[in-house]
Amino acid sequence: MGKVISGITMSADGYTAGLNQTEERPFGDDSGDGWGDKLHAWFTEAAEENQAEIDQMLAAKAFIMGRNMFGPVRGEWDRQWNGWWGDEPPYHAPVFVLTHHARDPQPMDGGTTYHFVTDGIESALAQARAAAGDGDVAIMGGATTINQYLAAGLIDELRLHIAPLTLGAGTRLFDGVPPLTLEQVSARATSLVTHVTYRVLP
Repeated sequence: MGKVISGITMSADGYTAGLNQTEERPFGDDSGDGWGDKLHAWFTEAAEENQAEIDQMLAAKAFIMGRNMFGPVRGEWDRQWNGWWGDEPPYHAPVFVLTHHARDPQPMDGGTTYHFVTDGIESALAQARAAAGDGDVAIMGGATTINQYLAAGLIDELRLHIAPLTLGAGTRLFDGVPPLTLEQVSARATSLVTHVTYRVLP
């Protein structure tokens, strides 16, 4: 069985998104401009320098994300929203979206299929494990979803991409999570980010 891993970009003060998130600014106020936001500049502007971490991020065989990461639609599915990533999302594997509102699976080009899970994080993980086989399952985010899995003790490895800025407010990693014991596995600094991988110890 593979590992359950989670990777997320965060500011130096622990925020993964600023206040005032909108469809045009999915990560809220972070002194950036839409998808060119400073928090994720390592991914959008310096991809070549950080290609190893980008490849690692997408190497899992199944993915889990919260509905807020999937998109801005709230409540019932009253519009055909299929994620931020266009007709061919980068996952190329099953993606399990946590939601309170049922929806039929949505196949996309390139091998990604979104499955909408209404019965909680453990059910989503069980389905993702079955889909991944011997491969890893990646908990993609956002922070609220990762915090739920951390609090439940269901994450084996945490990969943080720490951007050199502070946001001061927003959605924060580790909120509501009991104290954790982490073992550092690796660390690598590039011009726009520091990549740190921790093993989450029992």
